[in-house]
Amino acid sequence: MKKLTHLFLIGVVLTIVGSFAACNTDKKKLEDKDRELSELRQLAELDKKEMENQYAEFASQYGELKKGIKDDSLVNRLNQEQARAEALLKELQNTKANSSAEILRLKRELATVRAVLRDYIRQVDSLQQINHTLIGERDLARADAERVRMENTNIQAENSHLNERVAIAAQLDATGISVSPLKKNGKAAKKSKDIARFAVSFTITRNVTARTGNRTVYVRLLKPGQQVVNQSGTFNYENRSIGYSAAKTIEYTGQEVHVTVYVPVSEFLSGGKYAAYVFADGQMIGSGSMSLNK
Repeated sequence: MKKLTHLFLIGVVLTIVGSFAACNTDKKKLEDKDRELSELRQLAELDKKEMENQYAEFASQYGELKKGIKDDSLVNRLNQEQARAEALLKELQNTKANSSAEILRLKRELATVRAVLRDYIRQVDSLQQINHTLIGERDLARADAERVRMENTNIQAENSHLNERVAIAAQLDATGISVSPLKKNGKAAKKSKDIARFAVSFTITRNVTARTGNRTVYVRLLKPGQQVVNQSGTFNYENRSIGYSAAKTIEYTGQEVHVTVYVPVSEFLSGGKYAAYVFADGQMIGSGSMSLNK
C-alpha cells in the first residue's frame, strides 16, 4: 500500500513539472513570434520610407528635366508625369506600412514611374545633343558668314583701290602746253592791243588704258587778276561749275595726239602773267603760262 502511494506521488510531481515545462515552452514561442512581427513591421516601415524617398526623387528629377527645354509639348508631358509622381507619393504617405496590398500596388506604380522617367531622360538627352549639334553648326555658319563678309569687304576695298588706280591710270595727260598771242592775220602779236586770239597748244600723251572715242577738251585761260578770258560757258569740276574760255572735241585713240584750241579775245588785256589750264573728263590734265607785255 505504501509502495502504491509513493508511486502516485511521483506521478503527480512529474505531471506538475511537465505542465510547467509546457507553459515555459509556449511562452517562449509567443515571445519569438512577437519579436518576429516587430521586425517585420520595422522592415515594412523601412521599405515604405525608401519608396517615399524614391517617389520624391523622381518628382524632383522631372522638375530638373524641364529646365532649358523649349518644346512646350514635352514640358507639358513632363509636368503631367511630375504631378503623377507627387500624387502617388501622397497616397503612399497616407498608407499604413502594414497595408500589404496597397503597398504592393504602389510599389508596382513606382516601377512604372521609374521606367517612364528613364525614357524621358533619354529623350531629353537626345534633344540636348541635337541642340548642341545645331548650336555648333549655327556658330560655324555664323563664323563662315562673317569670314565671307570680311572677304567681300576686303575684295570691295581692293576693287575700290584698283578702280581708283585704274581711273588714275586712265586719265589723260596734256604736256608741252604753250600759250601764243596772235594777231587777226595769225601772226604772233607783240602788244596786248594787237591780240585777236590766243592759241593754246598741247600734246595729249599715249595711254592704252584710257577710254577711246570722242573727248571734249576745255581750256580755261586766266588773266593776271584771275578773270576768265572769253568765258564761253561752264563745266563741272570737283563738284562745282567753273567757266571755260574755249572747248574742242577730239577723237582719242589711245595714241599721242597734238591739239590746238583757239581762245578769241574781245576784251581789254592787261600786261602780266596769263595761265592756261586744260581739262578733260572732269579732271585737270595740264597747265601752262605766259607773260604778256602791255
